[in-house]
This record gives sequence, C-alpha cells and structure tokens, in this order.
Amino acid sequence: MAQAESADNLEQLLRATAAGDAQAFRRLYEASSAHLFGLLMRMLKRRDWAEEALQDCYLKIWQKADTYAPEKGQPLAWLMTVARYRALDLLRVRRPEVELPDEDEAPPMTFADGAADDPQLRAVEREGIRRLNDCMGGLAPEQRRSVLLAYYEGYTHQELARVLDAPLGTVKSWVRRGLQRLRECLDA
Repeated sequence: MAQAESADNLEQLLRATAAGDAQAFRRLYEASSAHLFGLLMRMLKRRDWAEEALQDCYLKIWQKADTYAPEKGQPLAWLMTVARYRALDLLRVRRPEVELPDEDEAPPMTFADGAADDPQLRAVEREGIRRLNDCMGGLAPEQRRSVLLAYYEGYTHQELARVLDAPLGTVKSWVRRGLQRLRECLDA
C-alpha cells in the first residue's frame, strides 16, 4: 500500500474511531501499534514501560480521536505525538533526574539481523559514531547539552528551558543552531 493510501486509511480509521466504531479502532491499532511501540521503546528503553505507555496511548486515542485535525498533519504523526507525550510523562515520573553521557562515551551500538558479526558494518558504525562525537565536540556547551537532552532524552523545548534555566527562544536557538552545525560538520 502506498504511503498516501496508508495515511488516507489511517485518517478514515481515526474518523470512524471518533464515531465510536470499535472495529475501526482495532484496525487502527493493528495498522499503527508497531510504529508507536518502536518509538516508545526508543524513548523509554524498557519493554514493560513501553507496553504500559502503549496501552495508555490507545486509551487516549480512543477518547480523543475526534480532536485529530487532518489539516494540521498526517494521522501517523498525530498518533506518534500522543505516544511521545505519554513517554515523556512516564519519564518525568520515573526518571526525574537525567544524567548526560560523558562526552567520550558513545551510545551502545545495536545491530539488527546479526550484523554484529560483520566487521565491515561494525567499522562503518564506529566511524559514524566517531564522526558524530567529533562534531558534537565542536558545538558550544549549551548547544551540545540542548541537542543531547532533546534528541537523546526526548525533552521538549519547554522542558529544556526549565532544566537549563534559559528563555524558551534561547533554547530553541541553541537546538536549531546545534543541529545546523552538526549537519554542516557531518556533510563536510
């Protein structure tokens, strides 16, 4: 099925769910739960938390499907936003203090489909991580911390402003400029 057809299908399922159609809700779950669960696992890093959050997400989706507005974005993006906010809520409750990794510490490498046994793939992955670490080292400290918290820990701009004790506009600039510098560095 093409991506546009999939979006149209999800939109129809959301409309039917908003009207109380339990069968459409089941099909919506089948069509989207793998995406949401993957996002929740990446953010929460614990299967039990991700499963709990997924259940909460679909309860919220059942209750709030009528608030989806197609003109504001794709249905999957709306569903992912519901999941992201639920994950952030859980992280706030269960992990109130976030530690940043040491600058020399690379994130753990994970490989799918047995790729860990392939030395060439491992070398490419290590080189990519080394380049990213080098580029991160070139960022100003506030940019580096903002980018790490936003993309490694899932903080929103508002949360970053509170944690970093800086104005919201400043935090947005740090993230935007940090990402721009990373992009330029990695493309060089």
